[in-house]
Amino acid sequence: VIRMCLIHDLGETFTGDIPVFMKTDNNEKTEAQLLKEWVSSFPAETAGKWLALYEEMEKLETREAKLYKALDKLEAVISHNESDISTWLPLEYDLQLTHGRDNVRFSPYMQQLKQAVDAWTLHKIETEKPTDEQTDQPAAGSCPETRDDR
Repeated sequence: VIRMCLIHDLGETFTGDIPVFMKTDNNEKTEAQLLKEWVSSFPAETAGKWLALYEEMEKLETREAKLYKALDKLEAVISHNESDISTWLPLEYDLQLTHGRDNVRFSPYMQQLKQAVDAWTLHKIETEKPTDEQTDQPAAGSCPETRDDR
C-alpha cells in the first residue's frame, strides 16, 4: 500500500495535475501510456515489478489496491478542506462530499473516516462559506465547467 501511495501520481509528471472534474478519459489514457513508456525504460526486473504494481492498482481487486485508492481520494478532500474556502469553485462544495464515496465502501473503517471528513467539510462550509455578496463567484448552482470560467 505504501508503494502504491508513493508512485500513484507519477504519471502526472508527464501531463500535469488536472483537477478531477476536468480530467477526461483521454487524459487518463495519455498519462497511463507515457508512464508505461517511462517504466519500460527501467531494467527488465524493475520494470516488471513496477508494471505489475500498476496493473494491480488499475484493477482495484485487492484490498491493498482498494485501500490505496480510498486513501488517495480522501487525501484530496482533506487537502481541499485545508485550503481557504474562498478558493473553492461552486461545484466543489458538492464534490467534497461525493469524492471518494464509492472508494471507501469496501471497508467499515474507511467509511467511518469518510464520514468524519464529511463532517469536517460540512462544518467548514457552514462556518466559512462566503455569501454571494462577499464573493465575485457565481451563486451556488451555477457551476462553471472550468477554473478559467471564474
